[in-house]
Amino acid sequence: MDLLLRPFRWIYRGLVWFANSPRTLIMSYLLMIVVAGIIYGQVENRSPADAVWWAVVTASTVGYGDISPTTWAGRTLAALLISTMVLLVIPLITAHFASRLIVDDDAFEHEEQEQLKADVRRMRALLEEIARRNDIELPELPPEPPVSGPGSAAPLWERSTRSGRRRPLT
Repeated sequence: MDLLLRPFRWIYRGLVWFANSPRTLIMSYLLMIVVAGIIYGQVENRSPADAVWWAVVTASTVGYGDISPTTWAGRTLAALLISTMVLLVIPLITAHFASRLIVDDDAFEHEEQEQLKADVRRMRALLEEIARRNDIELPELPPEPPVSGPGSAAPLWERSTRSGRRRPLT
């Protein structure tokens, strides 16, 4: 099963890498425009300026109609360019900027998390001392749930690190 999921993991990691790098997104967009323009110019026998113009208009899905493919190869290229832009590049750019705009103001800073962990440890030690003095047996702590995230043994659908729940302090 792991062997079957490996290509999908590679694709997922590649998309995450693209989405987290604006420079890579912009460079891949420009490269796609240039390559599509060169191919279109050769297939449709157009000038380089017309070919790049067609690639920009097609990739942006504006489609003015002033230049359009007439050959089967040109139309296939247009379909691939539009599909790639609509299904990959535009969503990745949108997701990147959306992730920069969405900030969790309630998230603890690292120092705050470490202070909370230390406080909980001190409270646990004090509670154990009080229980020992009063001859009270404390219940055992429940086992910690496995960390879910990339690289964990948890199934792929349970690996969300953005569930809205805070991890328990230890």
